[in-house]
Amino acid sequence: MTSAQLIQLFQSAVVFGTVIMFGALGEILTEKSGNLNLGVPGIMYLGGIAGLAASFFYEFNNPNPSPAVCLILSFLAAFAASALGGLLYSFLTITLRANQNVTGLTLTIFGGGVANFFGGSLNTMAGGVGQISVAVTSSVYRANLAHRVNLGWFGSLFLSYGFMVYLAIIVAVAVTIFFTRTRKGLNLRAVGENPATADAAGINVTRCKYVATCIGAGISGMGGLYYTMDYIKGTWANDGTIEALGWLAVALVIFATWKPLNAVWGSYLFGLLSWMYFYVPGLTRSSQELFKMLPYLVTIAVLIAISLRKKRENQPPASLGLPYFREER
Repeated sequence: MTSAQLIQLFQSAVVFGTVIMFGALGEILTEKSGNLNLGVPGIMYLGGIAGLAASFFYEFNNPNPSPAVCLILSFLAAFAASALGGLLYSFLTITLRANQNVTGLTLTIFGGGVANFFGGSLNTMAGGVGQISVAVTSSVYRANLAHRVNLGWFGSLFLSYGFMVYLAIIVAVAVTIFFTRTRKGLNLRAVGENPATADAAGINVTRCKYVATCIGAGISGMGGLYYTMDYIKGTWANDGTIEALGWLAVALVIFATWKPLNAVWGSYLFGLLSWMYFYVPGLTRSSQELFKMLPYLVTIAVLIAISLRKKRENQPPASLGLPYFREER
């Protein structure tokens, strides 16, 4: 493999991994509160279509759209739609005490259906399939410093990405600090480990779960927005890729052992494994499909290793997926 191919593989891994990273970081925040939200793919769908729709209508009705307004509208719309998905999940599982697994899977189906319905509607408004183009908004998300600062291979490796790549890393650091250095973060972890004890200590368990799930869903939705605006350059593709990346994000949560900083390098590793088959000569189509299984196989291996070692700090929150009934405290 040549140096140019190595740089290209690294760039692909970072871009691909950033989509997964956003989804995983949001789900880590959610699961630390004890909620197991398997609706991450659906939430990423909601984030992607909401950001696209907001920017599409603004650009469609303005001959000279402002890049700043395009960015703000798409970003806020994506976060709000994803957070509403998290609010729906929270209402069903926390207030109505519905089964978390079933609710999450239903949210995935719901989010995918809503997104593809509105994606088809936008296609029709734009003049046909593949005609959606929010070029101004997409250019803001894809703007980078590599073409402005000539630093050779260093610039190609570290500066050739849109701002959301760096935002994802900042979010990972911020969530880590929140969990380990703040009172609210410690309270949230206590709710995820033992909600009854946290409740007895005066922590509002319901509020913690609601806030963590909604904000976590908003962060996960940023993965769908990044995929739509940067990865496929401001259009809509009804090919199921967002759903596949959403499930990879759920797998990454386990791979990262519920640690946000592990999700950073883990997401890039998943991206590397997902694109590796492009650079291995002589592969048949069936062999390529085997390569695409690598992220999941690595996750299974990590899960087995964690189970065998039984180190408490690498285990999921003790009350993960379990409903909390205050009357049984």
